[in-house]
Amino acid sequence: MELIINHTRKTFEILPENLEALLAIELPGKKKGIAVALNNRIIPLSAWAETILNNQDSILIITATQGG
Repeated sequence: MELIINHTRKTFEILPENLEALLAIELPGKKKGIAVALNNRIIPLSAWAETILNNQDSILIITATQGG
């Protein structure tokens, strides 16, 4: 199974069951300062656990950084 994460194909033996599970793998322990789009649609934090992933989904993860 494949997902396209930040324009890079990533293969999973078993696809994470939802967006929250994927983010726990990609950014462990981080929930604040993250914006996520699934197939060009922004998904709010409140919907991560109920957002099911499918093979070939395109996910854009943007994290806030400090600095100027």
